[in-house]
Amino acid sequence: MRQFAVIGLGRFGRKVTETLAKKGAPVIAIDRNQELVEKISDFVTKAIQMDSTDEKALIAGGIKDVDVAVVSMGEDIESSVLTTALLKNLDIKEIIARAGTPLHAQILKMVGATRVVFPEEDMGIRVANSILSPGVLEYIELGADYTLAEIEAKSESIGHTINELDLRARYGITALIVRRKVFEVEEKTGEITEKEVKVLPTSDYRIQEGDVLVVVGSSEDIESFEKHMK
Repeated sequence: MRQFAVIGLGRFGRKVTETLAKKGAPVIAIDRNQELVEKISDFVTKAIQMDSTDEKALIAGGIKDVDVAVVSMGEDIESSVLTTALLKNLDIKEIIARAGTPLHAQILKMVGATRVVFPEEDMGIRVANSILSPGVLEYIELGADYTLAEIEAKSESIGHTINELDLRARYGITALIVRRKVFEVEEKTGEITEKEVKVLPTSDYRIQEGDVLVVVGSSEDIESFEKHMK
């Protein structure tokens, strides 16, 4: 299993750390603030209070053993850049760094970041698209003009098969997964419970009310499909 390090335990870094840990991944959590380190210590493999711009401290903390490092000090530009450069010098193969501005992102890439993320910007894009297209439940830009979106099935699509909708030819999108709610009855108590199943739709899959389609395509094509399905 790959080893991870998260450096900077603010809201973004803490959420990344908790998510990795909940999925069973080994994580080293690092921050110069002892209080933040203590808050996360029960969830991770190792929690260390240190200055991540200190190369000797990073090495002593086991950073050379990790496969992926997340540098999440977006507001402390100097520390994030220096930390990223040190990680590159220590031959960390994958370095994901949080940026606050395009210039910050450019510098991070120059010193060794393999990927740069803009959490606030990404969330702004998601909120704006949810306002413009209420039927789109989730919206993630993949780059290279591709977008992944979750769209609730509307009346125009219900009862039709994937083949009948002809999504690729008519809208330029592809349905990857269908999330469907099913109801089960407990034999002993008669209690009805609801759960969600994920289906890989074949061409003869018939869409039902309540289905959520996970589709991929350009932003324009996805918006066109969502509007047509209203």
